[in-house]
Amino acid sequence: MGNVKFTVNEEKEFTLISFEMSDILVPEDLATITPPEVNGAKGVVLSGRGPIWLYCFLTHFYHPTKFIATYDPRLEGAVIIESHALTYQIGSVFKY
Repeated sequence: MGNVKFTVNEEKEFTLISFEMSDILVPEDLATITPPEVNGAKGVVLSGRGPIWLYCFLTHFYHPTKFIATYDPRLEGAVIIESHALTYQIGSVFKY
C-alpha cells in the first residue's frame, strides 16, 4: 500500500501542496488518501511526482478553490488548469 506525504506552504495568492510517495501507489490507495484542507478563497498549486490519476483525484478534491495549477519545472512555473476567477486564465503559466 502506498503512502503519500503532503507538505503545505501558504503564499499570498495560493497554497502550494507538495507531495511525496514513500512507496508505490496503487489506485485502491485513493480511498485512504486525505489531502490537506486549504483556504478556498485562494488558489492551489500542486507539485510532486505521481501518477496522473493521483493528480486527477487532487484536482477534483480542490475544485472549489479559486484556481488550480500544476507545477512544471521545465516552465519554471505552474500551469493554470482550472479557474473560478477571471484573473487566472486556463493555460497561463503562473510564475512564483
